[in-house]
Amino acid sequence: MEKVFISEMDQYYFGEGIHYEIYKKLGAHLSAQDGKDGVYFAVWAPHAQYVSVVGDFNEWQTDAHPMERLKPLGIWQIFVPDVKKGALYKYFVIGSKGQGIYKSDPYANEAELRPGTASKVTDITGYKWGDKKWMSDRVKKDVQKSPMAIYECHIGSWMRHPVPEAEGFYNYRLFADRLIEYLKEMNYTHVELMGIAEYPYDGSWGYQVTGYYAPTSRYGTPEDFMYLVDSLHKAKIGVILDWVPAHFPRDVHGLADFDGEPLYEYADPRKGEHPDWGTKIFDYEKNEVKNFLIANALFWLTEFHVDGLRVDAVASMLYLDYGKNSGQWVANKYGENKNLEAIEFFKHLNSIIRTRVPGAITIAEESTAWPKVTASPEDNGLGFTFKWNMGWMHDFCDYMKLDPFFRKGSHYKMTFAMSYNGAENYILVLSHDEVVHLKCSMLNKMPGFEVDKFANLRAGYTFMFGHCGKKLLFMGQDFAQKREWSEERELDWFLLGEDLHKGMHDYVAKLLKIYNKYPCLYENDNNNNGFEWINADDTQNSIYTFFRKSENGKDNLLFIINFTPMERNEFRVGVPQNTKYKLLLSSDDKCFGGNGKELPKTYKAEEIPWDNRPWSVNVPLAPYGAVVLKF
Repeated sequence: MEKVFISEMDQYYFGEGIHYEIYKKLGAHLSAQDGKDGVYFAVWAPHAQYVSVVGDFNEWQTDAHPMERLKPLGIWQIFVPDVKKGALYKYFVIGSKGQGIYKSDPYANEAELRPGTASKVTDITGYKWGDKKWMSDRVKKDVQKSPMAIYECHIGSWMRHPVPEAEGFYNYRLFADRLIEYLKEMNYTHVELMGIAEYPYDGSWGYQVTGYYAPTSRYGTPEDFMYLVDSLHKAKIGVILDWVPAHFPRDVHGLADFDGEPLYEYADPRKGEHPDWGTKIFDYEKNEVKNFLIANALFWLTEFHVDGLRVDAVASMLYLDYGKNSGQWVANKYGENKNLEAIEFFKHLNSIIRTRVPGAITIAEESTAWPKVTASPEDNGLGFTFKWNMGWMHDFCDYMKLDPFFRKGSHYKMTFAMSYNGAENYILVLSHDEVVHLKCSMLNKMPGFEVDKFANLRAGYTFMFGHCGKKLLFMGQDFAQKREWSEERELDWFLLGEDLHKGMHDYVAKLLKIYNKYPCLYENDNNNNGFEWINADDTQNSIYTFFRKSENGKDNLLFIINFTPMERNEFRVGVPQNTKYKLLLSSDDKCFGGNGKELPKTYKAEEIPWDNRPWSVNVPLAPYGAVVLKF
């Protein structure tokens, strides 16, 4: 085992905010000193008068292992012999005002299972990875021109063990095997995992993090999590993690007032607290705090081979007045509401990820019209690879909830997103946030009787998969889960025994298969070269017609989607070419839960001008029917 210690150069780089592997020095590391094996502990606590490491190896005595303070940054260190892997520990900190507090290790790689809050000595260096080809191929891939169909998933509420004697949810290893089977069956390309970094409260879903460098022990060890990522890569499935650099909870053992006063958070509560969320805001002015976060992003991408980070609550970081009333926030030096330090942080973060982990992606959950989120820092952008299209999501859900009679008055909600499509690299999302807190499941957002709800949702998903932008569905949405999602129970998998739910499951699988197969659906997502409206203005009929164009001119797809319960035995559509149009998909097929009315397999363009085009085809449309033609 190698001797680990903090050098002057380590301190210099950390103080400058550019020690991108600081997690290899701070924290707890199995080591050796003077011929003895043990653990080297190091923690940053500049305001502290005294710091000691306490644990089950010294009966939690606060004076057994006092730590040495290093100048000038206030890092404390100690080597403790005979401490083994698996030992529980915390830091005992006496703050500047003399108060004694027990803190978990901010850089720990493993934590005690809740409700315990101690850190755990571990070693993350021994796993033998088997995903060399995936990692090599990832560097060469043009992610903008590749399909990306993301399955957003919460491990703890996805599925319980099927046998009674194995109570509880799957661990990382068993989850890997079952999840891969499902993702391959459905044709997803990526999984986005919620709540992996350690957190104390199940109900926070992992968005109140206390252990940024530790995969949650709810589902196993760090090595078990590596097995999960490795297995997904071997199955050619990408892994995205939710990452929360915007805020952290007030839990006494966590980062809040770490050394007796604000350290990781802004000292001024007008900058350092979220009134609505009851959480602390990271101090992006401090180099050491920025280093903690940037090194953490690199930690997940390099040590755990994660393919991307979806950055939570970006808007709350960019705006100083986010969720705050007058008097609760302080303007920047220009008198504006922009957080200049957070802007610089994002540019730094995304630049260094692009440099050090080529092929890795970052995704911004950004809910405003902030410009250039996905533009490069060189172009004064924030540098993200993708941005969640929250505007599309809200418009889509608002439209789909409406009784069909009123949809004509909101027709342009469904077309608006294409007017700004080229502004960013977008992902269309129907995330967990849309199926909780009395918002209803996707199925129960739909109007009408039960069979109408399913037909509406099939039509809506067809519109989504035809629209520009990468795709994300939250777990359960692909088989039309009825109940809202809850972290306390598994998905209602039993619904797959019912025809309509099984039909929805098969329909989404078919949409995903088509999406992956036809480049016209993904190779030009961030411009208008791959999309063209045929009729965006059919407000009276609430029917949308458009087509997706491939770069080589082959295998283009034409979408016709009826958002009313009116059957149209003859619906004429203008078409772009004088050719044959082959039926690729009908949402009304009986196998998907539709009425099963037989449609012609091909349609020959007729020289009948329609929709400002010289040719047209006549296509029967079912109530809430969606048809996809290939040409």
